[in-house]
Amino acid sequence: MKHVVASLKSGNWKALLACFLYFDTGFTTWVMFGPLAPFIAKQLSLSPTQSGFLVAVPVLTASIVRVTFGNLFQSVHGRRLALLGISLSAIPSFVLLLPIVPTYPMLLVLGGFLGVGGASFAIALPMAGSSYPPRVQGLVLGLAAAGNIGAVVDGFLFPTLAQHLGWQRATAAALPLLALTAVTIILWAEDRSAKSGSGARAFAGFAVSLIAVIALVLLVNAGVFGHGKTGLLLLPVLGSLVALAVLPRKYLAVLAERDTWVIMLVYSITFGGFVGMSSYVSLLLTTQYQLTKVDAGLFMAALSFTGAMIRPVGGFIADRLSGVKVLLVLLVAISLCNFTFAMLMPPLMGGIALLAALYFCFGLGNGATFQLVPHRWVGKIGVMTGIIGAAGGIGGFYLPVVMGIARESTGSYQLGFAVFGGLAALAFVLVGTLQRQWLAWALPRNIELRIDAPIAQAE
Repeated sequence: MKHVVASLKSGNWKALLACFLYFDTGFTTWVMFGPLAPFIAKQLSLSPTQSGFLVAVPVLTASIVRVTFGNLFQSVHGRRLALLGISLSAIPSFVLLLPIVPTYPMLLVLGGFLGVGGASFAIALPMAGSSYPPRVQGLVLGLAAAGNIGAVVDGFLFPTLAQHLGWQRATAAALPLLALTAVTIILWAEDRSAKSGSGARAFAGFAVSLIAVIALVLLVNAGVFGHGKTGLLLLPVLGSLVALAVLPRKYLAVLAERDTWVIMLVYSITFGGFVGMSSYVSLLLTTQYQLTKVDAGLFMAALSFTGAMIRPVGGFIADRLSGVKVLLVLLVAISLCNFTFAMLMPPLMGGIALLAALYFCFGLGNGATFQLVPHRWVGKIGVMTGIIGAAGGIGGFYLPVVMGIARESTGSYQLGFAVFGGLAALAFVLVGTLQRQWLAWALPRNIELRIDAPIAQAE
């Protein structure tokens, strides 16, 4: 405990708190459709695939937009970007308060703006890290990213309000939270990172990526890229190509590195699992176990709380042992939990236990993954946060989509769990293969040497 307090005192804890709140409320708006999906699906008579796509759109938008948002952070002060993100993610709540009956395409568009809340990841983490020394980045980034506890607010708040006020009015609960965060950002937020490049060009890239992803979502829904499931599965690829097209070429160099792709796969499993399951678990519990919408929301809240609160612990443990060793254990556990669920399709309490174990591993894995990033990609933390976060979001998009397709096609979620179990096993093999090379820079003692070397040269 003394070590944690000392670590927090080594930087600006108020700035860290502001970043935490920004990510927390951003996450709350981001997965807002998740606990409301059972209400929306009933009113609009949505199929399982349509329901899965609806809750997946905000996740995908965030994954694409956070790449260009992270690029924008390289040239614009983080405080301004946080306020921009808060404003855009508030739009859906204002629109749904209007006396109109929303259509499915309209909700897909609003889901795109909710995705900007998830893109807060690309700003909150590097801005928080800029106020602290490298030796505590695992803990600090884990604390800032524990803002994904916002999913707990979703599970407790929105289903209950929707039960009494209707799901459209329930979305207004996000507005006072966003307003409070905006005030905190103005008063406390701090960004000490170096800036370079053209802010105007980077902003244009961000705007293009947001508009293009929303347009692609509508085109896929209209069947332009093929009817059935083809368009849904192609959407993340098309969106990623848009983001890559507007990024500066110098930042694309990291995509030529093998380590980048392995870390992206790992994060698509850990963070993608967390946000994807948080978006879909209410539908899973109401359809598989016939829970009420409110009870499903409460279980979602409890599961999300587990994953969010354990994330800083993952970063803290990784600071001591290295994220590589921690991830090897967690990827095996994630794979086993998924395959066990697929084979047994357990009753309610067994299912909740396996989901809780998954969330526990997701949280630890998220912290352990980002403990590695500042040490492997020195000086590129902004763009790498965006790119790796995008991979996490794409994983989070595919989870509800694949679950919905599995349910509609086979009448069971078995195939969905088996697919994600196989991906976790693949990630374990890749990290295990690279273990020796990664430990050369990831072990704590080697990290300290990397940090001290430039200082010694300067002196």
